[in-house]
Amino acid sequence: MELRGSTDVIVLGLGGMGSAAATHLAQRGARVIGFDRFGPAHDRGSSHGESRLIRQAYFESPAYVPLLKRSYTLWDELAAASGRSLLHRSGLILLGRRVTTAAAIAREFGIAIEELSSAETRARFPNLRVGDDLVGLFEPGAGWLAVESCVQAHLDAATRARVELHFDEPATSWRVDEASGAVEVETARGRYRAMKLVIAGGAWAPSLLAELNLPLKVHRVVQMWFEAGAEHAAPCFAFDLAEGFFYGFPRIDGRVKVAEHGARQPVAAPEDVRRQITSDDVHRVEAFVRERLPALRTPRIDARTCMYTMTPDEHFVIDLHPRHSQVSFAAGFSGHGFKFSTVVGEILADLALEGCTRWDIDFLRQAGRPRETAHQAR
Repeated sequence: MELRGSTDVIVLGLGGMGSAAATHLAQRGARVIGFDRFGPAHDRGSSHGESRLIRQAYFESPAYVPLLKRSYTLWDELAAASGRSLLHRSGLILLGRRVTTAAAIAREFGIAIEELSSAETRARFPNLRVGDDLVGLFEPGAGWLAVESCVQAHLDAATRARVELHFDEPATSWRVDEASGAVEVETARGRYRAMKLVIAGGAWAPSLLAELNLPLKVHRVVQMWFEAGAEHAAPCFAFDLAEGFFYGFPRIDGRVKVAEHGARQPVAAPEDVRRQITSDDVHRVEAFVRERLPALRTPRIDARTCMYTMTPDEHFVIDLHPRHSQVSFAAGFSGHGFKFSTVVGEILADLALEGCTRWDIDFLRQAGRPRETAHQAR
């Protein structure tokens, strides 16, 4: 196949993580070519659907908090450079099982929070139906990211930094030339060569990294929107209940987005994910809305399919390839990764250009991680 280009770094995938990585690499002076199988800021993968939560009182692990603090800084810098409104600090009220854990992490890292009784939560947020069994944790600095605008802002920044962006051009394979150490990537249109490769393929990461046999499982999830009045102007909310983790956002354009984090269906091949919405996809969220958000109007007025790429422990995988140090990758963001995409882009640039990073990502590397899938373990 004809050699169509040669550069310093090739980036595969230009969604949340890949667009950030391409930007950071180019801003450090690297010549970069980026590829995506779809168009810019598309809705075929994992980085779409209007909004994503962002918070720092992170009950998933305190190890994420330094990365979150850096993400906030980078989101604000990107917003200033792009002229876009990206990170909306609307606040977040967390209710349910892991409030105590989140509060302890917040105190450890000096994150501003308010711990609320059930009665105080009801008085502050009358749009939420909160029983006496639930206490609340309000994080005023939390909020939401405008997901498509975030991706487009990184792509615009990459363009300004002279990244060569190739859309609608999926990578079909890659290999390392053992003699030269260069990486060769084949796409549907040709062959490209670089000294470094960054893989941020989202739901296509399992195939792009097939030789590593990473325990990555792709799942289909559904996001829903409901007609809403002014009482849902703020904040974001999350109910961490025994029956599921349900979350939602402030009203945008007269509607509120609500989803269930744990409602996942395995996907055999991401290009074949089912986009049609059925009653089986929506009944749990609609039941939650009727019980906990009585001011919202059911049934839903819109619903869209998204994909999670899950790891067994639901932590990300960010690492150098164990046999090819010129290849770095990020995968398995398990439905909670988008908020980190700015700092993940910075880390991937570190790994590609320097072979290491100042950020503590030992808990995200692949060595020593469980192989059983999270849904099997439950």
